[in-house]
Amino acid sequence: MNKSPLGASGPTRRDVLAGAAATAAGLLLPAMARAQEPKRGGRLRLAVSGGSSTDSLDPTAITGAMVGALIGQARNGLLEIDGSGQLQPELAEAWEAVRPAADRWRLKLRKGVEFHSGKTLDADDIIYSFGLHLRKGSPSALNSVLSGITEIAKDGQDAVVISLSSGNADFPVLLSDPRLQIVQNGDAEFDKGNGTGGYILQEWRHGVRSIAKRNPNYWKAGHGNFDEVETLVIEDINARTSALRTGDIDVMNAVDRSTASLLGAVGGIELVVQNGYKHYTLPMRCDTAPFKDNNVREAIKYAMDRQLLLDRVLYGFGYLGNDHPIPNSLRDFATPTELPQRAYDPDKAKFHLKQAGLGSLKVQLNTSEGAFTGAVDAAVLVQESARAAGIEIEVVRQPSDGYWSNVWRVKPWVMSYWSGRPTADWIFTEGYLSTASYNDAFWANERFDKLLLQARAELDQAKRREMYVEMQRIVSGNGGQCIPVFAADILAKTDKLAHGPVAVNWDMDGYKLADRWWFA
Repeated sequence: MNKSPLGASGPTRRDVLAGAAATAAGLLLPAMARAQEPKRGGRLRLAVSGGSSTDSLDPTAITGAMVGALIGQARNGLLEIDGSGQLQPELAEAWEAVRPAADRWRLKLRKGVEFHSGKTLDADDIIYSFGLHLRKGSPSALNSVLSGITEIAKDGQDAVVISLSSGNADFPVLLSDPRLQIVQNGDAEFDKGNGTGGYILQEWRHGVRSIAKRNPNYWKAGHGNFDEVETLVIEDINARTSALRTGDIDVMNAVDRSTASLLGAVGGIELVVQNGYKHYTLPMRCDTAPFKDNNVREAIKYAMDRQLLLDRVLYGFGYLGNDHPIPNSLRDFATPTELPQRAYDPDKAKFHLKQAGLGSLKVQLNTSEGAFTGAVDAAVLVQESARAAGIEIEVVRQPSDGYWSNVWRVKPWVMSYWSGRPTADWIFTEGYLSTASYNDAFWANERFDKLLLQARAELDQAKRREMYVEMQRIVSGNGGQCIPVFAADILAKTDKLAHGPVAVNWDMDGYKLADRWWFA
């Protein structure tokens, strides 16, 4: 299994506290990992599941694989996670903690970088980009993640100093989030795709396709190698697979796990398996009956046959979840000794229903292939396993188009997924803090919120880990999320495409596939 960015092979706290400036060669993929140097040329045809007519390149409203692919083509961030799980410089060529308490950070910007518009990158662009997420009332999911920022100040035109309300040794890792891409100061026409990235957006039919051409002034040596990138939304898994087999596309995401091994055996096709942080979730709105009662939530968690989902939905490409979002590759993961794995137990489910004053339960579970590949089949399996506990589930299949705006965070019980995050603080802050924008279970726990803030500023790693383990216990035993499995991302590609080590922090090589890959 690939290590996480903060796992054994990830950056140490010293690495995070001071990032060395990278040479041009350092921005290339490690030479030992490549069979050849990147080559320029060709038209990449990428097919994705996860596009909608409601998609937007507004940094505060980014969801779905199509938008992820586009921002990876058109924009850059300050820092990024590479294929070895290491934190690397991007638009910020160096970073350092100004004070030992890690509550003030200085980032030195790369000089000579231009936006597609021709404007030269400077500190004002950084301040504006952060402000989109930090402004009062911002809908951004990063609003809570970045809420500890008290000030962003210019240090000349080529550096910024970011002050925090309390110490956060993991703060630089947050700057690698694909949604924190840098946009031009004052630019609000986000769907035009103006950025500093390797490709200039030429055409975008929302929910259908996009065309982007290579940026001739791209600053990043060895990247942005294709002449043109066509990104297609093909939600139907069979149509996506057929397009790859017939040579109509070069690479696809969200491979059908049930046929992945067979597809990988086809001549000229290769699989790329990303074992990362992605997990499938079934958030229950804790502000809505019957899920206000934790006994009901516990009943549903015990009524779910996780092994069945792992075997028949993931086909073994993943591992069991324990109703909290921390992957087993992170150092802060609660081990089975610290938090025993929840097992399928209809009798315990019935006990909790009885504690809730119920003899049986009828609920609706909203699902869609737009939630994740196999989500409809997964919902049916959940329905079947819950019957033994006296829980009757009506599976409501929703349209893929508009699922994330009309169903997720709207209906009382839905199927969803998280790509995960490279630190425990990050995923907890974004999805579980009571005030978090993406708290899709609408869950609040005073003890959890208090521990989260304490852990963020705790520089003693052993004490910090104890807090995170307790938080995992709270979320697993009291939270509104049922997290049955962690899932590997699987790409399938023509063997004519080459690449270095693949990042696992997000789908499609950290959404950097078009930026990092090339035709052999």
